[in-house]
Amino acid sequence: MQETRRRGVFTGEMSLPVYRGPFGPAQAERLLWRAGFGPRRGEAKALAAKGLDAAVHSLTHPGPERLVGRPPRDDKGRRLAPADAWGHDHLWWLDRMVRTSRPLLERMTLVWHDWFATSNSQVGSQALMLRQNALFRRRALGSFRDLLFDVTRDPAMLLFLSGTQNTKDAPNENYGRELMELFTLGAGRGYTERDVREQARALTGWQNDWRRGVGPTNFRFLADRHDKGMKTIFGRRGRFDWRDSCRLCLEHGSHRSFVVGKLWSYFVPAPPDGATRAALERLYADGGYEIRPLLEAILRHPALYTGPSMVKPPVVYTAGLLRALGRGIDTTDWVWLNEMAGQRLFYPPNVAGWDDSRWLDTASYRGRWNVAGYALRPTQLDENRAKGKLPADPEKLLSRALASTGSPSLDARTTELLLGFAHRALGDAKDDWKRKAYPVLVLNALRQLIAVSPAGQVS
Repeated sequence: MQETRRRGVFTGEMSLPVYRGPFGPAQAERLLWRAGFGPRRGEAKALAAKGLDAAVHSLTHPGPERLVGRPPRDDKGRRLAPADAWGHDHLWWLDRMVRTSRPLLERMTLVWHDWFATSNSQVGSQALMLRQNALFRRRALGSFRDLLFDVTRDPAMLLFLSGTQNTKDAPNENYGRELMELFTLGAGRGYTERDVREQARALTGWQNDWRRGVGPTNFRFLADRHDKGMKTIFGRRGRFDWRDSCRLCLEHGSHRSFVVGKLWSYFVPAPPDGATRAALERLYADGGYEIRPLLEAILRHPALYTGPSMVKPPVVYTAGLLRALGRGIDTTDWVWLNEMAGQRLFYPPNVAGWDDSRWLDTASYRGRWNVAGYALRPTQLDENRAKGKLPADPEKLLSRALASTGSPSLDARTTELLLGFAHRALGDAKDDWKRKAYPVLVLNALRQLIAVSPAGQVS
């Protein structure tokens, strides 16, 4: 029977449940998928040996960045040009997910990209999107306050939500509305349309230039474009500017519960119970808006290990498959393959980010099938060369297929179905040539089926 105990976190007054059940390779594998991009070969076993507390600490306090494996290349073997070439921005970031030695930091960079969703379809500059990406990585595990201030003046965000078009003579409400609705408070949670208008006035003053051959540049705040008049936001009056706009949101009564609930949802699909939510909110408030303590509490919580499975986002699924196979980025195909599966980096569908309730449907699943096929293709056994060299034994073929795909954990039902498929396929090999060829075909098919199985899509 699983056991949990109450353990104080951050202060002696608050406590949060900590998972104290078995922490073996299966639990470590789930942790690596939820807090990263899945395990490399042997990584889940090594992490499990640390124990839960040390495992979480190793993720939340990573050492210096160390990219493992070969640098990325395009189809012609050339180095990537992420600021210029089509799709190379996606490939560049996917490569970091595959080769990173700091998976949680990289995963949180993806979380903030979804949280403060900004699309290059409106920004029109891969260089500025990469600059924002560096911001998310720099602030990944730190203060939400610092992150919010930096995002508000970030050039890509200023372009995406009309920040440089927001002047005292023509206030633009785009960023002021999303600042409250999507970034800090939640839709309809303690603000009014007047607050939206007043926030827009507080956020006025930004401008940029446009230079031929360079694009948007020289982003700056100009006092003569800013509305210096009195404003009333959340019932408080003052000559507020963009810093006050952020500060007032952080101090709003709805902010703590919004951040806790949204951050939790990236790691656990079921909402936290009332006591857990309250303790996390106190932890966040008393910790000065720090994210790392929240992450440590969430990653050690029983709900992460005993709760329902989560569907892997398409790029997480792709990166994890490549990590398990030991394959790096060597083709531009991952751009259109991930787009087919429903997620192209730097191009979220709208300011609300990706809809993770629709990661799996009949269209996007086809993309995942193709992702698996392309990932496995270089190591697919040649029927003619391997003919007659494999045992016609379903259990041995499945064991070999699992080993060659990183030894992922499979549930009993999935294992039963895969063995059933292998038995039936090998049973149809009546002729001598079929008895020699079918084990190769079955092994290749098992590898594909493992990668696209329901168990392979969730963690």
